[in-house]
Amino acid sequence: MTMAGSVSNVEVCNLAYIGQFDQLKKLILTDKSLASKTDQDHRTALHWACSAGHTNIVEFLLDLGAEVDLQDDASWTPLHIAASAGREDIVKSLISKGAQLNSVNQNGCTPLHYAASKDRYEIALVLLENGADPNATNKLESTPLHRASAQGNYRLIQLLLQQSASTNIQDSEGNTALHLACDEERVEAAKLLVEHGASIYIENKEEKTPLQVAKGGLGKLLRRIVEG
Repeated sequence: MTMAGSVSNVEVCNLAYIGQFDQLKKLILTDKSLASKTDQDHRTALHWACSAGHTNIVEFLLDLGAEVDLQDDASWTPLHIAASAGREDIVKSLISKGAQLNSVNQNGCTPLHYAASKDRYEIALVLLENGADPNATNKLESTPLHRASAQGNYRLIQLLLQQSASTNIQDSEGNTALHLACDEERVEAAKLLVEHGASIYIENKEEKTPLQVAKGGLGKLLRRIVEG
């Protein structure tokens, strides 16, 4: 039986999502196997509690030994979900229980890819400090730096560069992070990348350099930075 407006066909998963801690605790303590029961999306109560940000439920489930790296039907782990949803405390709890930092989902993205594209600075910092790979590439060969640059997430770009993210990796279209920043007219991001060694001369698959992709005066500005 599913509740009206429910997210899951498993009762404990719905309780985890809506934050009904007492009911969830009662159910699970009656039958421990419910802590790892998977639903129609191959998600457990842990995935749903991470999604909705219920730290108390997450910690209860982890203390019971819920599997920390279980992948749902799109290969998202609880850490992917928590990072993407911006749940900093939960990210820390998952990492303290040994969550895989560089696990990849169906798109080949790591949790850091989502922190980078969604501008989750504190989460990106925690992931990187614990050993997340700043140069992980997804199925489109994009790095977290590509994602942050396309969005113009300045502090995140700064953080990735501090953590030795490589500036000139090309994605499957041949674009570097700088191509993406220029294409989206992220002026501050583009300047920062060039100041950290991003090349203005690499050609993408359309044989365009970041300078050629840049609109307006941005190309001139970047050239001046390089030529000093």
